[in-house]
Amino acid sequence: MRESYKRFWPYIRKYKFQFLMVLIGIILTVSATAATAHIMKPLMDNMFIKKEARMLYIIPILLVGIYVFKAIGRYIQSVFNTYIGLHIVSEIREELLSKMIHLDMQFLYTNRSGELISRITNDINRIQYFVSSMMPELVRESLTVITLIGYVIYLNPTLAFWALIVMPAVIIPLLQITKRLKRLAHRSQEKNADMVTRLTEVFNNSEIIKSNATEQYELERFQNENVHFFKINMKSTYTSELISPMIEIIAAIGLATVIYIGGKQVYAGTMSVGEFTAFLTALGLVFQPLKGMSNILGRVQDAQAASERVFQIFDMDNTITDGQVQLNDPVKHIQFDHVTLKFDKKTALNNININIQAGETIALVGQSGGGKSSFVNLLLRFYDPISGSVSINGHDLKEYTQHSLRSQIAFVSQRVYIFQDTLAANVAYGATINEARVIEALDMADALEFAQSLPDGIYTVMQEFGANLSGGQRQRIAIARAIYKHASLLILDEATSALDNETERKIQNTLNNYTKDKITILIAHRLSTVQDANRIFVFNAGEIVAEGTHQNLLDSSEEYQRLSQTLTEN
Repeated sequence: MRESYKRFWPYIRKYKFQFLMVLIGIILTVSATAATAHIMKPLMDNMFIKKEARMLYIIPILLVGIYVFKAIGRYIQSVFNTYIGLHIVSEIREELLSKMIHLDMQFLYTNRSGELISRITNDINRIQYFVSSMMPELVRESLTVITLIGYVIYLNPTLAFWALIVMPAVIIPLLQITKRLKRLAHRSQEKNADMVTRLTEVFNNSEIIKSNATEQYELERFQNENVHFFKINMKSTYTSELISPMIEIIAAIGLATVIYIGGKQVYAGTMSVGEFTAFLTALGLVFQPLKGMSNILGRVQDAQAASERVFQIFDMDNTITDGQVQLNDPVKHIQFDHVTLKFDKKTALNNININIQAGETIALVGQSGGGKSSFVNLLLRFYDPISGSVSINGHDLKEYTQHSLRSQIAFVSQRVYIFQDTLAANVAYGATINEARVIEALDMADALEFAQSLPDGIYTVMQEFGANLSGGQRQRIAIARAIYKHASLLILDEATSALDNETERKIQNTLNNYTKDKITILIAHRLSTVQDANRIFVFNAGEIVAEGTHQNLLDSSEEYQRLSQTLTEN
């Protein structure tokens, strides 16, 4: 727990005033609790036994005053605890998302989206109690216990000894229970992540589920995860709910001992009825914060498990590290020099050598898995080669900052990403919306006509994943986004696969003028897309097996001849 608080201390120390207010609330609450026990003495001795008339007015007024102070203290503590917790959790959630999206693509590829979402939502919410309420509550309950124990010792040390001798019996089983709760908390959070992952897959793949009539199949898969989650949580409940009855039984034993021994002292006249009632009240109040402390320790195990999962992400290091050079000039020259890339034992690219100059359009063709996407991923620095180098304008990519590098690249991937925002915001993604530039980009991508026909024109809000658009419309918006960025390196990965030949040809003619001073890299399975490229590179099993123009390759490369027969002409 100490290690967890060390990690959270930089966040916690920002809230000194709020914690001071929490402390004031604690002092009011603890004082009122002790006063509740103390008022029992004059209530019994002066009001009931001595029958002092003025006590009929004083005791009720004091009692109301005590509970007003207690209510004010509780309110102050609760409000400022919540303020601290929500602020810290919001800050950690933002930092966690920042950390995740800045980690290597390998991390994002290999971790399930549901798992990552669960850490940002579920795990962070569990941490809120740890960073805001746990310590104040422990302080409050501990001070309450210490104050009340001091009071019962002050009233009657002998009786206090017999009453409190049972307290150590609580400690040993409590430690064992909290250890088990932490293990179960880890399992619960992992299983919750599995459920979120399953739900994410269901809603992201609704079309294939519907088209295959597999609703029941997916429901059964979710039910399986849900049942496991239920069983783990029930195990936690079986364990945590042992604490309260265990303490109550031990408290009953202590109270029974007090009643027996204290009753004898009252009969003998060595202790007044009021003193005995105050003692009994204080002792009863001792076990309530003790039970509260045990519940806190149980909840802490859950929060600690969540903290470990969150800080596991914070402790990860990137293998792709930033350089110091800013790529401010347009990309004029790209060179792959004996580049090899491997994923574990699989070779994705082997000894690749390519030189590309500004104004060139090159095309990458080949069977799936041949290395085309890996080539592009190296340019984007999603990965680094294990040997050789990739350079732009004479500098190794590793020398550039990733932000400045990617600012010079416009990438249209096979999967088109449409955000739940206006069409204009999708085109100008990440930049300030310039309406004239948005319209120009849409026009160049042959998307202006359909954009203007939408209910609110370019300010129509797109549905999730662009569900209110056709596949061709989504692709044209993606191309418009790349044009709007006005980057010096344009990468089109199957960017026109959903378009008809006429639309594709129209966009290609526009792009030919737009990219005259730029480098364009095409990946396509359609012959019409690649045949006008300055050079075509044929990939096979991570190697370039042929290079040349469309006609040269048809004349000289058997591999390209085979590919040209399978390249679709729709």
